[in-house]
Amino acid sequence: MRLITRLFLLALLLATMVGCASLPDDVQRTPSHTLVAPATAPLSQVAADARIPDDKSGFWPMPASNFALDARLTLIRQARSSLDLQTYLIGNDTIGRLILRELRDAAARGVRVRVLVDDLYTQGLDPLLLGLAAHDNVEVRLFNPFASGRDWSLGRFWGFATDFRRLNHRMHNKLFIADGAMAIVGGRNLADEYFFRSRDANFLDMELLIAGALVPKLGVFFDSYWNSEQVFPLHSIVRSLQPRLALQDDFEDRTSGPTDPATLPPAGKDSYGAPAFSTALHTHQHHFVIAEAGAHADAPDKGRAVADAGQKPDTVTVRFMGFMGEAKEETLLFSPYFIPGREGLKRMKAVRDRGVKVRVVTNAMGTSDEPLVNLGYERYRREMLGMGVQLYEISSSRLTRDATLKSVLGSSRGRLHAKMAFIDRRLVLVGSMNLDPRSTYTNTEIGIGIRSPELAKMILDVYRADDFNGVYQVQLKPDGSGVQWVGRDKDGEEVLLDEPDIGPWQRFKLWLLYKFVPEDLL
Repeated sequence: MRLITRLFLLALLLATMVGCASLPDDVQRTPSHTLVAPATAPLSQVAADARIPDDKSGFWPMPASNFALDARLTLIRQARSSLDLQTYLIGNDTIGRLILRELRDAAARGVRVRVLVDDLYTQGLDPLLLGLAAHDNVEVRLFNPFASGRDWSLGRFWGFATDFRRLNHRMHNKLFIADGAMAIVGGRNLADEYFFRSRDANFLDMELLIAGALVPKLGVFFDSYWNSEQVFPLHSIVRSLQPRLALQDDFEDRTSGPTDPATLPPAGKDSYGAPAFSTALHTHQHHFVIAEAGAHADAPDKGRAVADAGQKPDTVTVRFMGFMGEAKEETLLFSPYFIPGREGLKRMKAVRDRGVKVRVVTNAMGTSDEPLVNLGYERYRREMLGMGVQLYEISSSRLTRDATLKSVLGSSRGRLHAKMAFIDRRLVLVGSMNLDPRSTYTNTEIGIGIRSPELAKMILDVYRADDFNGVYQVQLKPDGSGVQWVGRDKDGEEVLLDEPDIGPWQRFKLWLLYKFVPEDLL
């Protein structure tokens, strides 16, 4: 009884402290739109230097995190008019503070900076965001913010408990636009583990550096979020009694430190023999794959739009799965969190019935940072194998057997985070979306489709799509009684009858939790 009494009192205390809080009604959202730099600005000249036709776009894949970071820093440092950053997560770590400081420095040069952050993972980040927003030419806005209890986990938990429908709707987009002339789209958040700076685990990811005709459309997407009702100016949610100069000084203290080697251009060339973007911009010798492309972003009010649309909403993930219908020979899907659902199974069966090869690469349960998702995926695994879908699960233990990957990962674990699809190795799909119910119906996403066999080959060669390393292929057991995991490398074949990289006790705990979590919330 004492425990029940204490829990009741704790709940009452939480209700008293945060239960009455709500989002402000009289929010002043001053509309603004993408600013395009003059044609003489360095980034505005890239498309011309690369000889990209007016009706097409140029793309360069960035699987290596050091080259992706160099591209970001170069865009920030060379911008002359505007920087627009939309992200799901900014870490209060080396990478996060570096990016925020560089944005501050750009604002000091007179560049207008707009930062749009989803509010799910901002606990403890408010001082940094307030400090950045205290500078001229900077505005920070939050997507679907927590109204109170922001600095402690119990407060946010109570927010979910009392306002679940709204707070469950998150902005998963990752988009960065510089001078309205160049952009980066892909899977990376802005934290150490996405740039191989974590000692524990790091993500294998993919982004595209973009110039040309597609960039203005990406700017329209950003503006639609920035000016939406789901987005709140930081100062309407987070109050500070500190004067502006004190906030600036605090920001300086939090982001200052010794020169980080990561801020220097990468030595040598990338996986494709091209120099870092900072070097290419200096020499005016750019490397791009020129192609026709399209893009789509979910509406900021996606949850409401999906409800209005019924069972077939026009979302990024639904569109991407729809492209499977174009396949004549092969569909190859990379999704770190993969739950096909009944609709996904239906689409895969339709292409399999036409003899199209379907291969899926995802994380093994013991490798994933969201292992609960794998129990949702597991429900469909045998049925997919039965229809001839080839399943590959990335394993941290097998990744370290590859000398090249081990040299990059060091002692950390590797995990897939790239979200990609390839249709007949001619159509490339890259973005922020996972192939799961959350990306389909709840979280907002952004995606790009590029028709380019050359780009498809470049990316698939890096991921060794014809000879996967670091994976187990999941197969039906010979007697059909279950599944087995088969790993192949130069040393031969390894067959496991149990999930790799996870023990029975951890799996049992996940199974218990899974009983209480609906599939559409995974």
